[in-house]
Amino acid sequence: MKKNSLKILCLLFSVAAIAQQPKAKKEFTTSGKKITVYTTAENSKLRLTSTDNLTFSASKQPLETEFSVFVEPAKKFQTFMGIGGAITDASAEIFAKLSKEKQAEFLNAYYDQQKGIGYSLLRTTIQSSDFSSGSYSYIEEGDKDLKTFSIDHDRQYRIPLIKQAIQKAGGKLTTYVAPWSPNAFMKSNKNVLKGGTLLPEYYQTWANFYAKFIKAYEKEGIPIWGTSTQNEPMATQTWESCVYTAEAERDFIKNYLGPTLKKENLGDKKIIVWDHNRDLMNYRANVIYSDPEAAKYVWGMGFHWYETWSGGAPMFDNVAKVNEAYPDKKLMFTEGCVEKFDAAKYQFWGNAERYGTNMIHDFNNGTVAWTDWNILLDQNGGPNHVGNFCFAPIHADTTTGELIYTPSFYYIGHFSKFIRLNAIRVSTAVSRSALLSTSFLNTDGTMATIVMNQSANELTYNLIIGAEKSVVKIPAHAIQTLVY
Repeated sequence: MKKNSLKILCLLFSVAAIAQQPKAKKEFTTSGKKITVYTTAENSKLRLTSTDNLTFSASKQPLETEFSVFVEPAKKFQTFMGIGGAITDASAEIFAKLSKEKQAEFLNAYYDQQKGIGYSLLRTTIQSSDFSSGSYSYIEEGDKDLKTFSIDHDRQYRIPLIKQAIQKAGGKLTTYVAPWSPNAFMKSNKNVLKGGTLLPEYYQTWANFYAKFIKAYEKEGIPIWGTSTQNEPMATQTWESCVYTAEAERDFIKNYLGPTLKKENLGDKKIIVWDHNRDLMNYRANVIYSDPEAAKYVWGMGFHWYETWSGGAPMFDNVAKVNEAYPDKKLMFTEGCVEKFDAAKYQFWGNAERYGTNMIHDFNNGTVAWTDWNILLDQNGGPNHVGNFCFAPIHADTTTGELIYTPSFYYIGHFSKFIRLNAIRVSTAVSRSALLSTSFLNTDGTMATIVMNQSANELTYNLIIGAEKSVVKIPAHAIQTLVY
């Protein structure tokens, strides 16, 4: 009798243990699924337009003469953290000039997932950048103890816009910050502009500055996820800039910024290194990540796309090489825009294709988040206090009050609207160079595959997943998102 009771008890424990085990996640399947195709194309009215509803059928070996996109859902990579843009002083100042109706339209366009493209990420500046109406500081010059620290400047335009963006995004917008320059008295050239370096005697003062800024913004109800050490630390610009060698950035993080944030109960704030172009990112990673005392404070690396200033092609492979060498550190695209503003090129399709090409390559190389530069500029590509006028995805004509949507806005939207937070990238490849593609599996079980046609011809391609496929048409110079 005792043996039977023991058997029953063991059986009950086994059943209970099985019941408590987490249920295995269902593997992705195309069975019974429909494909909704959204398209944006040159020389057409298609702008994130639903253009087709397709089904899957049996697939077989594709021919070499066919165009194909291969998706393998079982091969999973990085977890998606978000797509967004920067709310600069320039963006906030122009937004404030819009009518209430246009302000509402603008916020919906960027931050509402249903009505717009669903941005989930935001970058902003610590003190002024070139995209401010002028240089300014949060302290009085020479105040090494930061007794005069105040963010009152930002309360006029920038903070109100950030708060509205957060609200429109559903109450959460992952926000990170970056400084363009310490104050003049802290620098070797005694100027916030034109490079210079942070003087060693002000390392601690400057580290304290980050903590004060983060706390001040959080007191305003704007949670700060993280900060980069310095925007573009190898560039001596005509605007706010400051140069750090890899070794200098490593030591500043290791000895000052990391310990200071920890001491100020801000140890959960992520530190992003580099925040500059792809060309030198590998050297910066090698120097900082090889030092365990510095690396322990670093979340990952930010990078920009301006390495093409030298006349070369984008260095996409460098992103993959950093990811390969340091898989425990994250990668984030922190800034990109189309330089040299020209109002005649608002609808220039090549600008949009630059976004699509960069985003697909960066995601396929391991990037977890992607951030555009200014979300809004005026009809002159500013304001910018040093004449560095650029494009934004949306411009406002302050003389007419109208918003101008560029093709870049829609190309970005093909990613940000359909790839949602915590999606996982899955293996995707193409059979012909005319096409580019990437895919993300959302947490609700839907797949979003983005396909870009770089050619001047309409193409027909196979979307092949396992033993099933669908046949899709894509116009010339177009981008599609397939949701299934």
